[in-house]
Amino acid sequence: MRVLVKGAGVAGLTVAHELRARDAEVTVLDPYDGFLRAASWLAGGMLAPWCERESADVAVLMRGLTAADKWEAIVPGEVRRNGTLVVASARDLGELRRFACRTTGYEWLEEPAIAALEPSLAGRFRHGLFFRREAHLDPRRVLTLLRTKLTVQGVTFVGESSHEESFDSVVDCTGAAQIGEAKELRGVRGEMLYLKSFDVDLSRPVRLLHPRFPVYIVPRGDGLFMVGATMIETEFDGPIVARSLMELLNAAYTLFPAFADATIIETGVGIRPAFPDNLPRASHQGKVISLNGLYRHGFLLAPAMAAEAAELVFNQHTTGRNAS
Repeated sequence: MRVLVKGAGVAGLTVAHELRARDAEVTVLDPYDGFLRAASWLAGGMLAPWCERESADVAVLMRGLTAADKWEAIVPGEVRRNGTLVVASARDLGELRRFACRTTGYEWLEEPAIAALEPSLAGRFRHGLFFRREAHLDPRRVLTLLRTKLTVQGVTFVGESSHEESFDSVVDCTGAAQIGEAKELRGVRGEMLYLKSFDVDLSRPVRLLHPRFPVYIVPRGDGLFMVGATMIETEFDGPIVARSLMELLNAAYTLFPAFADATIIETGVGIRPAFPDNLPRASHQGKVISLNGLYRHGFLLAPAMAAEAAELVFNQHTTGRNAS
């Protein structure tokens, strides 16, 4: 069976991987020849189903529970299983308690336990939540490695394709490009930045709660930290705005003052495609399967959603073959 996958972000690559594992002949359409237009290039890479449950439907938790194992199978050695630490300043203790009430899978920590986990944070926070079973990965490394793996496995990458009719199935994973085309799909702006500092050492993602701008900081190694991310209900994809930059920097400084001397390596803006319920959908019309709406859960939900899309492809193929 020949399948065309449109889009080479995290959704497209995981779908291609799932289809190739089932012996399909796969071509990936990537008109941009890289990841710079993909929202997943700007992702945090947190495999944090319990943390996400605080503000997401239970379906996100259930689909995300196996994400770390699935990513380990896809790109062995790239998953860091160090958990997630959630903290808040003393005046925002109510935010931490509210967070805890809306999810599970955590341990309450006091100041000494926080310092034991992250010595850089010693003496800075009195209370925290530790989600021991969560994990994270580096999206840029993983996307690059996965694309290389698919190429070795015989997946073809093309910059244009004008012969969709020659494929048995087409899987559309073009994400935000479908805003205005796919019914109910909207864009949610996310802004992030990369800081470099050798005065801070973190072993896991740390989420800092704040009533106005909760953020996360993810270590990438070699003194590099990803700080993100805003969620703004707009499809404007211009450069990061001053308010967001100040809030992200203030949050990093609140977490650890040494970030005041960090170097700003990069800022980025991505438009995340989302449906009204903020849950992804895999659907089909004719021979075209659409996978979209991963919102802020791209790496967490992509493996499970790729499997759902692949099932639609093969069920469609079986149904068509039986009908003939």
